[in-house]
Amino acid sequence: MKKLLQGFLLSLIALTAQAQIDQPKEIATQQQFGVYTVHYNVFNSTDIPANVAEAYKLVRGKDRALVNISVTKTENGATSLGLPAQVSGVRRNLMQQKQTLKFIEVSEGDATYYLAPFVFNNEELLHFDIELNVDGAARPLKITFNRTLYADK
Repeated sequence: MKKLLQGFLLSLIALTAQAQIDQPKEIATQQQFGVYTVHYNVFNSTDIPANVAEAYKLVRGKDRALVNISVTKTENGATSLGLPAQVSGVRRNLMQQKQTLKFIEVSEGDATYYLAPFVFNNEELLHFDIELNVDGAARPLKITFNRTLYADK
């Protein structure tokens, strides 16, 4: 299972680049909050291997995507792996229709990250509002970003 999860993480890193090909060249994928950095991306669910999706009970489909969130901390020149946090958020379309994102925690050794599945329409511009509560942070870490999503053919 550990090799499966490691492969999944490597796949996510590689697929993030692929998923963002249709996005502007300078797309942001992280935001700094003092010693904390929130990393985020959105990718099509079909980019996840079927066995990994099954292990995490994720539904794959051409109109389904996932938000991936993690937070790291840098102190004395050393950066942690993904830290545990309480993550919540919503996604909105251009008509301001909201969907609450339900994040699942994925822990792999010392690394923790969060995935939230959702359904979208092809070429849909979505706005994401995410809030993280991290132990030790003075206040919640809030990020907002937009992504245009394209359904797999």
